[in-house]
Amino acid sequence: MSGQISKIGFMASMLSVVGSLYVYFIIGDHDLGIFVGLWAPTLILASKEIEVLLEN
Repeated sequence: MSGQISKIGFMASMLSVVGSLYVYFIIGDHDLGIFVGLWAPTLILASKEIEVLLEN
């Protein structure tokens, strides 16, 4: 299972960026678009930390 959680976190962060762009430009809610975009680094960091915890 090595690396699987990091891959899931990376894909989730990419979806967050795409969702953020959609909300910001298509829906027009600028504040929500920025908020959704801020999830990307959180998802990456959380997935890496979960992976480290599961290895120990």
